[in-house]
Amino acid sequence: MSKPYTIVIKLGSSSLVDASTKEPKLSLMSLIVETVVALRRIGHRVIIVSSGGIAVGLKTLGLEKRPKRLPEIQAVAAVGQGRLIGRWDKLFSYFDQRIAQVLLTRNDIAEWSQYKNARNTLQELLNMGVIPVVNENDTLAVSEIHFGDNDSLSAITAALTGADYLFLLTDVDCLFTDNPRSNPDAKPILVVPDLDQGLPGVSVANGTGSDVGTGGMQTKLVAAELAINAGVHTIIMNSESPSSIFKIVQYIQATEDKTYEGDLMDLQLKELKALNELGVPLHTKFIASADRHHLKNREFWMLHGLVTKGSIIIDDGAYVALTRKEKAGLLPAGVIDVEGSFQQLECVDLKLGHRLPNGEWNKELPTTTVGRARCNYKSTEVSRIRGMKSDRIEEVLGYSDSEYVAHRHNLAFPPH
Repeated sequence: MSKPYTIVIKLGSSSLVDASTKEPKLSLMSLIVETVVALRRIGHRVIIVSSGGIAVGLKTLGLEKRPKRLPEIQAVAAVGQGRLIGRWDKLFSYFDQRIAQVLLTRNDIAEWSQYKNARNTLQELLNMGVIPVVNENDTLAVSEIHFGDNDSLSAITAALTGADYLFLLTDVDCLFTDNPRSNPDAKPILVVPDLDQGLPGVSVANGTGSDVGTGGMQTKLVAAELAINAGVHTIIMNSESPSSIFKIVQYIQATEDKTYEGDLMDLQLKELKALNELGVPLHTKFIASADRHHLKNREFWMLHGLVTKGSIIIDDGAYVALTRKEKAGLLPAGVIDVEGSFQQLECVDLKLGHRLPNGEWNKELPTTTVGRARCNYKSTEVSRIRGMKSDRIEEVLGYSDSEYVAHRHNLAFPPH
């Protein structure tokens, strides 16, 4: 066998619970379990990211619709999550496969040490031969610490564990140039060598999504971008045929050295021919190119694990210094202005602004969010020292913790 992979498989609520009856799709769950066990037995390490806690809770409590009040949603999640993990445990027990429940919110990875602890726990479970079943802790999550959807959570989980592949299971075979349910002429997009080049002709405005989930094709694209930024190849495929994961993994292993160059639409035709010849189901593969800058763990944590509390607007000179290969820290002289209220070491957005010839901020030009930082000073203090040289910090504030507003190790920028 080729080298074993670490694989994250994300399942949405609509894959596990019938959207109309709210009844569990036990046959589908059983197929997923059989597939995961088969992957484990040939050496792959597998993590499941499973939605469905709230959907299961709705059925258990006899509720027709998802409540609107947060305490009600959390109560429903508390009822449903136990039942959901119980179903997974029962099904895996038939194969003597151990599983572990891991519930996360953004608050659980708000500190770098917590992020590393979460990573270490997941890695240790995999080393023990255990399959982690990850879900957002909807019982405790509020909007400020919510991942938003389990597509994003699955991408963060894939980055946490240094996964090779992220499988996003949905209710269509692959990405199409338009919604195939309403447009029979929609063409499949089977391989995306570089997401930065865009997806010609693709429309996700009419993407799918059911009333028991929060997903849709747009969230899959966001998750794919998060994952490939961390060096994780991403697959979109149909959840109705989970055994296809095994076939796709075999196809990936057999074509590991395959290169994807040339016109994007020509590539789709070649890939379609290859899949048909080998009997591999349709799927979309987003390539995490080796030429692309892949975010390191700490960078990824800052960009996608934290919630920002405000913004610091920097000038062009500071941006160049912060993003060069041997990047510098953010000095007060490069700060134009501050937005919002934040405390020391809280995360903020970095926005690029532009100065007028007299050094003042040109507010007629829009700012652009370019990165994130954890600041050495709180917002009121940054406002007081902005534009100054570092040797004046103590004079203005009465103390000086650092010459930098943000140290270079506390700066992160997306691939560009």
